[in-house]
Amino acid sequence: MSKLVVTSIGPASSVQDGGRPGSQRYGLVPSGAMDRLSLAAANTLVGNELLAAAVEIGPFGASFTARGGAVRVGLAGASRNADIGGRPVAFDSSAMLAEGETLNLGFARGGSFSYLAIEHGIEGERMFGSLAVNARAGLGSPYPRPLQSGDELETQAASGIAECRIELPASNDAPIRIVFGPQDDEFADESKKLLTDSEWKISATSDRMGYRLEGPAIKHLDGHNIVSDGTVNGSIQVPGNGQPIVLMPDRGTSGGYPKIATVITADFGRFAQISAGRPFRFKAVTIAEAQAEAKKFHELLRSLPDRLRGIEDFGLNVEALRDANVAGQAVSAIDAVTWQVAVP
Repeated sequence: MSKLVVTSIGPASSVQDGGRPGSQRYGLVPSGAMDRLSLAAANTLVGNELLAAAVEIGPFGASFTARGGAVRVGLAGASRNADIGGRPVAFDSSAMLAEGETLNLGFARGGSFSYLAIEHGIEGERMFGSLAVNARAGLGSPYPRPLQSGDELETQAASGIAECRIELPASNDAPIRIVFGPQDDEFADESKKLLTDSEWKISATSDRMGYRLEGPAIKHLDGHNIVSDGTVNGSIQVPGNGQPIVLMPDRGTSGGYPKIATVITADFGRFAQISAGRPFRFKAVTIAEAQAEAKKFHELLRSLPDRLRGIEDFGLNVEALRDANVAGQAVSAIDAVTWQVAVP
């Protein structure tokens, strides 16, 4: 067996997979990855099942060392500076760590979560059909808590397949789409308009249970208590103080605050990647539109294996790098799409 040893890691990092679908009927929160597309992309890069367990890395840096043999990894999600022994590694690609080599990852840029998938997956004991960690419930494997320095992730020895990259749709800053309900009748039209017409920010006190929103207070028509009912990823609850909370994968299975709207499935991962303090807006769509977008999202997941490409030999385009706005936004000199040209 090979191992990927955690040599350093920040908070909000844990093993996550596709979660525990169907478990909520028993009062068990589903958990799972915050950004399913990025999880699936990282797994695709190393030949795993789309929603297999991987390391979900929070906003801060991390490093991992291969022990007992070579380990192949796939990186996707929020981009970071990455290197193996000083050798730059691009995101949305796979890379090999030889025995004793260390993968170093910097702070997240343009998002909150990155995903590190390991070829052949992570060894662990499934709990209710999943390795996904829910620290509050003490569930998950191989560690039922956030990862810490010294933790070891066991896997099988890396194969000899060639490294590859994956072509993903370009990210965008379009408004996060929502469907009003199921308790939008608890709010006046002016309050619903306030939700879509205002600029919002995610509070630094947010976590995998819920994202607290900072913005104008949304008033209820007849108080903020309702009979508790089921929640889903993206439920937007409005408590007594009028500051909305968007429920995330480690949410409670039911809640007693009115839910004014729900983030649509296709936009949930993009919403989860919004960094604390970065402004964004909501846009209301119909249920039919949300269903159509969900279908497109699942078609995108299924298409990921067809988006794999070989890694060519690239030479640095110094002129393009010189023209980059490096002061306004950090860039990667090894990003083949923007800063490099193929060597003839």
